[in-house]
Order: sequence, then structure tokens, then C-alpha cells
Amino acid sequence: MTLASEVRSAVTPRAALLVVGVLALQLLFIASYVGALHDPTPRNVPFGVAAPGPGGEQAAERLNRLPGDPLDARAVTDEADARKQILERKIYGALVLNPEGTTDTLLVASGSGTVLASALERIVTAAELPQRRTVRTLDVAPASGDDFNGLSAFYLVVGWSVGGYLLASVLAISAGARPMNIQRATIRLAVLALSAILGGLGGALIVGPVLGALPGSVAALWGLGALVVFAVGALTLALQALTGIVGIGLAILIIVVAGNPSAGGAFPYPMLPDFWRAIGPAMPPGAGTWAARSIAYFKGNAISGSLQVLSIWAAAGAVVTLVVSSLRRDNGTPGKPIGT
Repeated sequence: MTLASEVRSAVTPRAALLVVGVLALQLLFIASYVGALHDPTPRNVPFGVAAPGPGGEQAAERLNRLPGDPLDARAVTDEADARKQILERKIYGALVLNPEGTTDTLLVASGSGTVLASALERIVTAAELPQRRTVRTLDVAPASGDDFNGLSAFYLVVGWSVGGYLLASVLAISAGARPMNIQRATIRLAVLALSAILGGLGGALIVGPVLGALPGSVAALWGLGALVVFAVGALTLALQALTGIVGIGLAILIIVVAGNPSAGGAFPYPMLPDFWRAIGPAMPPGAGTWAARSIAYFKGNAISGSLQVLSIWAAAGAVVTLVVSSLRRDNGTPGKPIGT
């Protein structure tokens, strides 16, 4: 057998296409992560300013004129209102002006990400210098001492997401690249749901009671974890139902390549470039990370939008999986490749 024949035998056209797909995923992975994370810069960070009379509006206008537009400042009623809006995750920080002295108070929330809290301190301190004023910083929603840089929520959600698409991939590949009938699709979704419940509980226990990395309700994190795992797994099953084994690559593209760098984990949303900041909240890793931080540090505030996003992914994935499977006319045996 000639070398050319050996090559044709070893590398089929289908295998060649898969190799090209893997190469494309590799390059997209590099472009996405480096593009999102190589130059974290605060841009239009929602920020409050509290001061008596018109002082708040004037100070907000001054902060909004800073080079590079790092802050989207707006006047708030007083310090209590500023704290409330931070805990409700409407703003990331606030400056409380002191009319009786030269030292103002900067309120931050490192639970949203210590990198952003530190950046706000640098920005506001520099902005106050020309006014001959100083700043003292108060953290109203501090990250746990065992949650380095506030990254534990992100890593938790990444782990749940990886579990979701790996589980769905194993379930599908074990009996062919696609669900072959409605019964098998239903069984796989049921197994996925059970695994999601167990995976959600395991993750919540590890970051909570075992490691002490995240405070907050273990039960709430458990529920969130189950939803994240099922949403990612259902998406993967749906893509496999539609495209076969290529669906695994598409799931990686959506969750890993696009979702993880835009999740606001390493750097909160206001520090990401516009594209990643726009897609992050709509992706499972971004929605999960936001919700996990809300549970851990913000008393569960501002969580409904993220839960809706995850629920939509979960429902859409399950429905597509069942519909596509129900349209199949053959009842191939387990393990029988499609088309044989």
C-alpha cells in the first residue's frame, strides 16, 4: 500500500473536517480569552455619589468627565441609599462626600470582584487629589478571606458547566452521536437531571462547608448548581441531536470559548471589552457566576434575571432534544452509528 493510500485510510474526509474544527476551536479559544482579558480597564462603571444639596450632581458630573470614561456616576440620596443600591447590585461603588471635612468615604463591594473594588479606589483617590481631598474606603460586601480575588464563584460555575457538557457528551456518545428515539432522549434528560442535582449539591458543599470559600445559603447554591449543570447539559444534548458529534464542539464553542471569558469571573463586566460585556449575562457561565456571587455576598439580590437566563437555556435545550428525537423515524439500536 502506498503512502498516499495509507494517509487516505488513516485520515478520512470526516476526520479531516474534525481536525479542521478542532484547529478552529483552538484559535477561537486563544482569540476569545486574550481578547477579553488582556487589557482589563474600567469603563462606565455604575457608581453613586452622595452629597448634600446639589453637591452630588456636581461631583457626579466631575467624575463623568474623567479621561477614558471609567465611571458612570449618578447622584444618590445619601450614604444609606448608596449602601442599599450597592447591595441590590445596581451600582458597584459610591463616594460619600463629607461637607464638614476633607476626607470622603468610598463604598465598594469586593464580593463583586476585588479587582474592580481596587480599581475604583485608585480612580476615586486620583480624582480627589486635585480637590485636595482624601478618601477612606469601606467594603460593604466584602469577599470572604478564603475567596482569593473573589474568584471562587466563577470557578464553581466553571466546574458545574464542565460537568454539564461532559456528562451530556458521554451520554450521547455511548450510544451513537445523536439520541436515536424519543425514549432514549427522555432517559438521557432524566439522567442528566439527576446528575445535575447531585453535582449541584456536591459543588455547594465543597465551596461552603468543606473549604469555606463562599458564604451564603448552601441550599440556594445547590439549586443554582443543579440549574447550571442541567442547562449546559441540555444545550449539549440539543446540539448533538441537531448536528451529531459536531455538537460537542459547538457546546465547547458556546460555553468555554464564548461563555467563560465573558462571565465576569476574573474581571467583572465593567472591566471587559464591549463585546464580551454584552454577551456575558446571556451565557450560562455569566448568569451562573452573577447568581453565585449574589447568593454569597448580596443576600440573593438581583438574581432573578440570571435564573431566567439559565431556565431558558435549560428549557430550550430539553425541548429541542425531545423534538428532534421525536422526528426520527428509525429506532436504531444503542451504539449503532447514525446512517448505518
